[in-house]
Amino acid sequence: MLNQWQVDAFRKNGFLVVEDVLGENVLGPVREEYECLLDGLYAGWQDQGLVGEPVTEDFWGKLLTGYRAGCDWFQPMDISLPADRIQADTPMHFGPAVFDMVTAPPLLDLVETLIGSEITSNPIQHVRIKPPADDLRRDEVRAHITATDWHQDRGVAHAEADGTDMVTVWLAVTDATVENGCLQALPLERGQEMLPHCPKTQTAIADGFVDHERAVPLPVKAGGAVVFHPLTPHASLANRTQGFRWSFDLRYNVTGQPTGRSHFPDFVARSRLAPETELRDWCAWRDMWHLARSHLSTTPHIDIHRWSSDAPYCA
Repeated sequence: MLNQWQVDAFRKNGFLVVEDVLGENVLGPVREEYECLLDGLYAGWQDQGLVGEPVTEDFWGKLLTGYRAGCDWFQPMDISLPADRIQADTPMHFGPAVFDMVTAPPLLDLVETLIGSEITSNPIQHVRIKPPADDLRRDEVRAHITATDWHQDRGVAHAEADGTDMVTVWLAVTDATVENGCLQALPLERGQEMLPHCPKTQTAIADGFVDHERAVPLPVKAGGAVVFHPLTPHASLANRTQGFRWSFDLRYNVTGQPTGRSHFPDFVARSRLAPETELRDWCAWRDMWHLARSHLSTTPHIDIHRWSSDAPYCA
């Protein structure tokens, strides 16, 4: 649980760095799960003749070799479906270790302090594994791979969720530093409203609405988190080191309120009023996403972005 000082700081600034949210007992299995996932992907790339021996045999060496060869490890590792057209075989990852992380009691305790005890796991969620900026391809535009543009989390959800009580928990799996591209944020202004957004590298705040001089960098150690109010403007810095930076972008909202992406599945992560409604089976979570993928692959595409390039502030 957060103490009153932390809650007050969050209410005032719209963000809060919290160290030591999750320990190695939770993150260790996540790392192992992703190592196994990458081993399978890499073996497939080798069979196809796309890659040779990795620069090193560890997780990071295989990631870098795969990225340099143009192999996509991001979508197979992501804990969501993509923004573009969904196919019946679009890869994604939902495993027991990730489920245990998303529903970890210390993390939900933190969320409960801010939005109450009826907590839904919101489907706007991603893994973020950022290679060194020097290794990025010039045409790389995926926000989960390169630096993230300034945005408000409410702005990347559908308008139906503009009144939803939610928080974002940006969970560090490796240390996030200024050098390797940690987050930065602007303190909430009194009466903060939704700012105009435009299609850029991602859905991003329109030019002229961000005072970069006020940006606050938010480094956090592995196992810690940065918590955001949905109206807090934030972005990430570029990764200027020779290593990777790994995090998960998780979101939670009050149960019964719109998630902002209703075509993707959500679930009750905690309920003090009706604990029997909590989802405790990771296989059921995985199956919900498989069912959504099957359905969405045969129906008209639903754009997850509500802002268009011909909007007044974007033209």
